[in-house]
Amino acid sequence: MSDVTIRVAPETHDRLASVAEAEGMSLRAWLDRLAETMRTPAERAEEAERTRRVLREWSGLDPAVLDAAADAILARRIAEAEAA
Repeated sequence: MSDVTIRVAPETHDRLASVAEAEGMSLRAWLDRLAETMRTPAERAEEAERTRRVLREWSGLDPAVLDAAADAILARRIAEAEAA
């Protein structure tokens, strides 16, 4: 693996290094882990669509459509599922 230099303000470097140290990691390892967990906008959109599809299948409601009555039904169904 080759190294790359990323220029950031000293305050940014210090802050990231502090966060990494608090988690018992080197800054390099922490940034690697961060990069592995971040999703691209396309990946986030794909996940949102999958979530909408599951909600539609489970509840019959489309969360992308504003509908106060549907929101109330969904809230009731969630409460029922949590109570079960």
